[in-house]
Amino acid sequence: MQITRSSLDTNPGPADWFTGKVYIDAIAAPTPPSRTAAALVHFTPGARTAWHTHPLGQTIFVTEGVGRCQCEGGPVEVIRPGDRVFFEPGENHWHGAAPNRFMAHVAIQEADESGSPVTWGEHVADEDYGAAPAS
Repeated sequence: MQITRSSLDTNPGPADWFTGKVYIDAIAAPTPPSRTAAALVHFTPGARTAWHTHPLGQTIFVTEGVGRCQCEGGPVEVIRPGDRVFFEPGENHWHGAAPNRFMAHVAIQEADESGSPVTWGEHVADEDYGAAPAS
């Protein structure tokens, strides 16, 4: 058993990866041979990721608030506490808070053989983010 005491600062999400104010707390960093990482991500109202893909997929688990997510070509979906979303490997997607609500989720993803867990794309356009949710 290994206990790691909380000693890392909360970091703001990089502007290249996010629109709006986002804060990230590391949960788990990969230690070889593991390639799995996890983070708790807090989104302020309207904040969201840019479009991105994960070579081995990603699971997010909503812990509080109300959020939105979308896969390229699909409808915008509403997500709430307790919801789990799995994005398939290579599936272009985004996720973030609803326009008027905070949202936090745990993000879990695995790096590929080269060590890359994600490929970032363009920011989500306001029109795409603002589309009426399917649920």
